[in-house]
Amino acid sequence: MRMTRAEILAVYAAGPEAVVSLVEVLLTRIEQQERQITQLTARVAELSARVEELERRRAQTSRTSHQPPSSDGLRRAPKPRSLRAESTRRSGGQPGHAGQTLRPVEEPEARQRHAPACCTGCGCAREAVAAERCERRQVFDLPELRLHVTEHEVQTKRCPGCGALNRGYFPLGVEEPVQYGPRLLALAAYLQSYQLLPFARTQQLLEDLFGHAPSQGTLAHHLERAAERLGPLEAGVRAALIESAAAVHCDETGVRIEGRLAWLHVASTRHLTLYAAHARRGREALEALGVLGARQGVCVHDAYPAYLRYALPHALCNAHLLRELFALEEETHALWPTALVRLLLEMQQAVESARAAGARALPPGQLQELEARWERILALGEATHPPPLPTGRAGRQKRSRGRNLLDRLQRHRAAVLAFLYDFAVPFDNNQAERDLRMAKLHQKISGSFRSWDGARTFCRLRSYLSTLRKQGLHVLSALEQLFQGNLLWPQLVG
Repeated sequence: MRMTRAEILAVYAAGPEAVVSLVEVLLTRIEQQERQITQLTARVAELSARVEELERRRAQTSRTSHQPPSSDGLRRAPKPRSLRAESTRRSGGQPGHAGQTLRPVEEPEARQRHAPACCTGCGCAREAVAAERCERRQVFDLPELRLHVTEHEVQTKRCPGCGALNRGYFPLGVEEPVQYGPRLLALAAYLQSYQLLPFARTQQLLEDLFGHAPSQGTLAHHLERAAERLGPLEAGVRAALIESAAAVHCDETGVRIEGRLAWLHVASTRHLTLYAAHARRGREALEALGVLGARQGVCVHDAYPAYLRYALPHALCNAHLLRELFALEEETHALWPTALVRLLLEMQQAVESARAAGARALPPGQLQELEARWERILALGEATHPPPLPTGRAGRQKRSRGRNLLDRLQRHRAAVLAFLYDFAVPFDNNQAERDLRMAKLHQKISGSFRSWDGARTFCRLRSYLSTLRKQGLHVLSALEQLFQGNLLWPQLVG
């Protein structure tokens, strides 16, 4: 409200009551405007914080978050920030490296002789002349690819002595008038469960190679039967993971099953792999996986709260921690994240050097020096990100990312540094991440699982094939035996 000088003087001339009324109106309006300014200020702060958070998320890359490298898209990737020390070795094969040169065999499957038909000097025929010298070259190639059809004929014969009729028997596995054999089914299962081809592309490949391709229904039926035969082995792998003296790596990733978000969980070691699909991510899914609830040994994971609820020794993935520290350094330009990254990598190198030298623990003096540096760096972080002042409001106060990270480092110090005190504990959770990588590749290729039965079949077969590969066993031969009714058992040792 704006008043002219003449209007103000008119109010003054009207007497004290008119002046009081005007002042009361002005004070009321000022109070309303102050309330509105306070509300708008709070709203601006809220929207600014939201914009800042969205910009932070948009700036995240696979180097500063838990996102996979594929999430970086087509934008220009940031300059790599390798966690490895620079090598002094030149590129290429190193001294002592065993080569993989193709070498001739003593007994080839076929020989072709190429002799001169006639003399280039006089033109005389030379077919009957003995060779004075032979030069050999061998070509390694595939034989002609075609299906081999075997007909099984069961005969019935009458005994000449008593006249009784006697009938032969079809071999085990020959159940239908016309059917596909175990080698072709093993190849199809290998393409789908190990090389991750969808049903349609598997059919196309088999058709192109052999001129025949089982229907999708036939492929799905035989995969389900193979998975059923693996039930006892799955139980054995689960029991071995529970009893394993080695650290068990756990992780999970989102997948789509029947068009909805679900979760694929993994528990694994260097020699064993167990997958399970579940609609949930947390405690309910881990109970269904059936490993952590009965285990007493070390579990390596990425600090997801559902894992931390189990009363067993924990080891947190330091690869995740390093990415968080990189992101915090870029966001806040603080000094302590960089110092902590260097210390963690130095700790890792110290453990690897001591292990290579045959030691089972770091010397006490070196360990105390590393611990002291850890405490000094966290103290610097505490000064950079102090706890928020109490506001008197109910509930937990909002804290900065740096403050939350510091609280976690303090609360789970033993789990973060578990690799420093126990050389059997790995520095990171890369084992579980490698085991889940193929599931993400399957999702990129096939999109989703059409049914829960299909997801469970994939998990059981993939658990078997991953375990076989880790133990150096031939995957395709094992699948062929599986379709013949013979289960090849890997070693159930963690």
